[in-house]
Amino acid sequence: MWAPHILQDPPVYTRQAEPEYAFGTARQRVPERPPEMAKRQNRMTARAEVRRQQQEPSVWDERSHPSNSLEESRRWYAEQIAKQMRKGGLFEDPFLPASSTSIGQGLIQSGRNYEWRRPHEIIRDPQFVTDGISRFDVVQGEIGDCWFLAAVASLSMYRDLMQQVVPFGQSFDSNRSNADGFFPYCGMFWFRFWRFGQWLDVVVDDRLPTRNGRLVFMRSTDRNEFWSALMEKAYVKLAGSYDAMRGGATSEAMEDFTGGLTEIVSLGEKTPPNLFSLMEIAQKRTSLMACAIEATADRIEAEGPHGLITGHAYSITDVRRVQTHYGQVELVRLRNPWGSEHEWNGPWGDKSSEWRNIPPDERKRMGLTFENDGEFWMSFKDFTRYFTKAEFCHLGPASGSFGSQTILEKRKRRWEMTQEEGEWVKYATAGGCRNYRDTFHINPQFRVQVIDPDETDDDNYGSIIVGLMQESRVDSNTELQTIGYAIYRLKDHREGLLGKAFFLSNNTVGSSQTFTNLREVTNRHRLPPGEYMIVPSTFEPNKQAKFILRVFSERPCPSE
Repeated sequence: MWAPHILQDPPVYTRQAEPEYAFGTARQRVPERPPEMAKRQNRMTARAEVRRQQQEPSVWDERSHPSNSLEESRRWYAEQIAKQMRKGGLFEDPFLPASSTSIGQGLIQSGRNYEWRRPHEIIRDPQFVTDGISRFDVVQGEIGDCWFLAAVASLSMYRDLMQQVVPFGQSFDSNRSNADGFFPYCGMFWFRFWRFGQWLDVVVDDRLPTRNGRLVFMRSTDRNEFWSALMEKAYVKLAGSYDAMRGGATSEAMEDFTGGLTEIVSLGEKTPPNLFSLMEIAQKRTSLMACAIEATADRIEAEGPHGLITGHAYSITDVRRVQTHYGQVELVRLRNPWGSEHEWNGPWGDKSSEWRNIPPDERKRMGLTFENDGEFWMSFKDFTRYFTKAEFCHLGPASGSFGSQTILEKRKRRWEMTQEEGEWVKYATAGGCRNYRDTFHINPQFRVQVIDPDETDDDNYGSIIVGLMQESRVDSNTELQTIGYAIYRLKDHREGLLGKAFFLSNNTVGSSQTFTNLREVTNRHRLPPGEYMIVPSTFEPNKQAKFILRVFSERPCPSE
């Protein structure tokens, strides 16, 4: 399994490895013209439209298609459907063929056999979605992508967010019409993911790996339902193969589903004292949440204490303060992507006697049910004791606009976001980390103003979450760079870029906890109101990469 190389920061950056976590329409006034002129104009417009469609890249030309909005994406996808219908037959994806290359070398070498089948070749009446989408729909298959399923389960709790990734109107009915908002079936399905500051349309065919007539990878609990297997395949297209899905990061998947920013919090002895309150706030803001238990290489997805699985990712589906006969208790609800197996069997588990201490009205308010569905409750104390990290994907402007879903009509306030793009260029803007004192100042620099303190705090500090993301592409052979950032306080207003002398005589007031060769490094910082300079860098000088720097804050933080 690929493991990230992580480098520690203060007081001087050093190389130190850490273990990987596996787991409407307006009318316009038209001037009067002779009828024949109007007809000619319409003919020319139609021709221009055809030329435009011919010139625009199609699903046969590119692995993914950049999108500015869901509405724009729907129009583009309708054009792809029309092209395939004119061609005839069922779509076959040239970028993810029905072959061993799409499975991946590791899985092929394991000696497993796969047969590619379309849903109508697996079952008589396939459906894209049956009875809506819920967190209980998805079941993990043969590959270790519990991290992906945990993110999917969290996403499925919010219909409007889900419909940005899994757009409605898709089915296995070839008689459907675009006129009513649906797409006719032609072997083509469409999903959307956010990557490096941009929403992407990803289209796949519906040929799926099977064995003995059954799906072998991610699937729905209902055998007639195929949205989940096709969604996984679309994500596989970005990853390169099914094998490449093993051992990923839930934090990255949640960001790819929302365009949000994921904060990773260490648990155990490192648990922040206000973590439960932060989780309550995150839930109110519709943040996606997940957690995992760290494991060594030989203990990946192995049985752990009280039915928990080590090296495995779980969705966090609820956070509550519950009133019992003996006082208030803090509870967390989790879900295992494996479904019915391996639930927590300790205190507050499904069969726990602790539930007798909950008044009937409280149990009704919680909607409490005990089923063999992989979902369970546990105390916050045990949660922080047995789990080693929690991940919160906070939503920002890139997460789109919500519709009329009841839970979202409350207009839960999202984080404010500041985003800047940059690039480390060899011998120009790639100065390396602070260990390299002669060149550190040539790195890109970004000013940020922390204006007001947090509305929930009494002290004079504001919280910001900084995320530094480097570009990563499946069609590129370049390796991820080892990246991090430093934050400096500007006590007096300074124009322009800061020079070498400033960095030699001033200390940081914050930094990334580590320098690592992951896609993104993220940290939360509590700072007094004022002006700050954020300096992103690679660990060593002259390492090239493009990046985006995002700052999430309670209140707007202007930058330049």
